[in-house]
Amino acid sequence: MKELPNPTFPLSQIGLRAALWPAPATATSTAAARTSVPQAPAVILPQAIESKQGITVGWARHLDDVRAAQRLRYDVFVGEMGARVSSPVAGHDIDLFDDFCEHLLVRDELTQQVIGTYRVLTPAQARRVGSTYSDTEFDLTRLRDLRERMVELGRSCVHPDHRQGGVILALWGALAGFMHRNKLDTMIGCASIPMSHNGVTNGDAAASIWRQVSAKHMAPIQYQVQPRLPLPVERLDSTLDVEPPALIKGYLRLGAKVLGAPAWDPDFNAADLPMLMRIDDLPARYRKHFLGA
Repeated sequence: MKELPNPTFPLSQIGLRAALWPAPATATSTAAARTSVPQAPAVILPQAIESKQGITVGWARHLDDVRAAQRLRYDVFVGEMGARVSSPVAGHDIDLFDDFCEHLLVRDELTQQVIGTYRVLTPAQARRVGSTYSDTEFDLTRLRDLRERMVELGRSCVHPDHRQGGVILALWGALAGFMHRNKLDTMIGCASIPMSHNGVTNGDAAASIWRQVSAKHMAPIQYQVQPRLPLPVERLDSTLDVEPPALIKGYLRLGAKVLGAPAWDPDFNAADLPMLMRIDDLPARYRKHFLGA
């Protein structure tokens, strides 16, 4: 395989994206309470932590909760995937978006160890930070009309001893409830394909997965986006018969669409697929499971 491209331009334009949203209103939020920046409209979080099958799922209430999620992220992304992260706290995956996000945690009920996590960036908090993480990897101009009811999901990971499906289903159930309570209908995010995937140690696996999903799961043209640093799929072998990562397969079963070609993320040693999922597109059986409707 030829060498992958190096970033030659700044991918992040944080603070330069005010035109993407109208001016924010002012109120309180749980994420705002963790930062010193001006407050934003509140999101509705449940008061109780839900428990099922030996695990508990709930939202971070304190910095210690967030730190526990960031330690798990570091173990998975750096320890397993070989990501390079620059963090102010050793052994933690921390970036500038964390203070603006709600953090969803799954814990082992017996040990209270965090074994799964997502972070959620709401429309109000995205206005405050000036961008979503996905904006740093893709030109999301075509999603402008969706932003007022669109959340970004990110930094999803599950402890290696708990990847049998129950943890991710608990996370998805809590996310569905969050969307319903806050009258939000669209989720976006970057779904990663590690460069070392299914025994393939270069970008050929990602190119092959892109070929598979682009044939069946592309979003309508009006929502398609462009990567800022494209993975050079035209120079890779896209003919391999490889399974997508479990998370991507799960998203597709839930009715998610792929928004465009993968971006190359050199820091995380991965190809990122931009994905969009709308509550209205959930298959009926999943709507009943997650929303009871």
